[in-house]
Amino acid sequence: MPADPYRYFRIEAREILDELARSSRELAGAAEPAPIVSRMLRLAHTLKGAARIVKQAPIAEGAHAIEDLLEPHRGGAPGAPVAELVACVDEMSRAVDALPAPDAQVKQPTAAPEPVHVAPPDTGAIDAVLGNLAQVLAAVGRLRANPGADARARLEHVDRELREIREDVERLRLQPASSLFATLERAARDAARRDQRVALEGAGGHLRLDPVVLGHAHRALVQLVRNAVAHGIEPARDRAAHGKPEVGRIAVTVELSGKRTTFTCRDDGRGIDLAAVRRAAGLAPTVGDDAVVQRLFQGGLTTAPVATAHSGRGIGLDVVRDVARELGGTVATETSLGGGTAISLTLPISLAAISALVVEAGGRAVALPLASVRRALLVHGAALLHGADGRRVAYDDVAVPYRALEPLLGLPEPMRGRHPAVVVADGDAAVALAVDRLLGVEEIVLRAPPPMPVEPVVLGFALDDEGVPRVVLDPAAVVAAAARPAPPTPTRAPPSRVTILVVDDSVTTRMLEQSILESAGYHVDLAASAEEALEKAERNAYALFLVDVEMPGMDGFAFVSTIRAHPTLAHIPAILVTSRSAAEDRRRGEAAGAQGYVIKGEFDQVALLGAIRRLVGA
Repeated sequence: MPADPYRYFRIEAREILDELARSSRELAGAAEPAPIVSRMLRLAHTLKGAARIVKQAPIAEGAHAIEDLLEPHRGGAPGAPVAELVACVDEMSRAVDALPAPDAQVKQPTAAPEPVHVAPPDTGAIDAVLGNLAQVLAAVGRLRANPGADARARLEHVDRELREIREDVERLRLQPASSLFATLERAARDAARRDQRVALEGAGGHLRLDPVVLGHAHRALVQLVRNAVAHGIEPARDRAAHGKPEVGRIAVTVELSGKRTTFTCRDDGRGIDLAAVRRAAGLAPTVGDDAVVQRLFQGGLTTAPVATAHSGRGIGLDVVRDVARELGGTVATETSLGGGTAISLTLPISLAAISALVVEAGGRAVALPLASVRRALLVHGAALLHGADGRRVAYDDVAVPYRALEPLLGLPEPMRGRHPAVVVADGDAAVALAVDRLLGVEEIVLRAPPPMPVEPVVLGFALDDEGVPRVVLDPAAVVAAAARPAPPTPTRAPPSRVTILVVDDSVTTRMLEQSILESAGYHVDLAASAEEALEKAERNAYALFLVDVEMPGMDGFAFVSTIRAHPTLAHIPAILVTSRSAAEDRRRGEAAGAQGYVIKGEFDQVALLGAIRRLVGA
């Protein structure tokens, strides 16, 4: 069967079109159209680029038409042309359905069929895995037939063998980073104007990466390459006038560092005009350069004078931001006017299961990647060494920094007697973390943190057996934090033990807020919807409601309005927690009767706790 050149495009296009169709229906009766319009613009932008890569101009033109229809309604203006949007989506769906299937592609009768060269599978590696698996199955059979007195030792042997097999299988599923470069080169070529000459180079293609991570990185890199061509690389004549080679250079590099992969897109173009960004965003001249650059990643902003098929929509860099958030990664930017721009996306090396040591500190279970754990120690006060740079403890004839885990998580450090400590290493540097208990080794799947700032040492979250999120620490960040002198631990009186109801449909956000509030001394009750919260509020006494805005069914605005009209609940204060930062949303929250409005992207737990104390009188 011939190879299908549209194999991956079909999947992506159908997923996007289904989402566009659903969003179009939502838009018809939406009271708040702005977030729906923003989501649809990102989807259309992604589909347009993917269609260009596989040379499907009608689908790309249809996505561009959707952008044209939605652009006037980006700010939430009513009256979006739903019927026209649906017609565009239907037309593109028919075009995707009409793509030639592998077994229906037309063959040229006058030419001999060319042989299909398929890369052979790594049969040696597969045979080795199958051989190891056969040995383990034989060992399990012997164990069943004759458990014997040494059953535990034999079980441990089987467990080790199974772990090795899993590692072998994970290595087999890895894909070379070089698979990125062909489509990125095509994206650069398609985005270039007639007066531009562009060359794309790739480095690090020999590295083999998790295919899921590679897919997310590809989505972000396509946007970065297009952005580099549209906004960075100057016309050939202008480059020559400034002493630059006429051919603009874009370099995409892939690098591994510990448990992280960094994808960098670097161009030698004009750099980011920060003054132009300030003007377009309406920012004051006193706003720092870093904040100006970050504004570019929020979407809805462009410095292009007119919208074209490739740029001018203010869409693109927010896709990079979304990928980083989804996978618990980070984005860094370097730029100089006239000297080019480099944007680096750092992601976890894998989304597969990893082994982790779970410890308890401050009443919370926290996971540490086992590969970074060197040893567990039993520490008492007399064993600590005190110096100008803080406390240290002896480990392998070296005095390593000693830190309590709680302050790294924003919690107060407790008084401890004899207690365990875990030595965590990043390269040659190490730190001993004081904890309350060692809970054991588990297999976890790393998940991205929620879309709000978390402590710098948090790599992500993992769900325990009951589905409760558990913090996973970033060893490199932990070691780096330990290298700084420990700040003095503030003393504070615990607040009154009042009860707060947290209302949010996201289990991760609920648990994160619960952790913050309980660490501050409050009782916490949880509700997954506004409807459930109303039922609980009528049965229980709460001092405050902490409410998400965007929830299925009744949203946070409606919930606050409802309790303000309730004869026995109207006096209870409420704080709204949301990703919506527009002034009209704040005004709507105030009109509903909320006493506070917290933006997830600007989350500050100190300010939140201060507001709660003022409202509940504790």
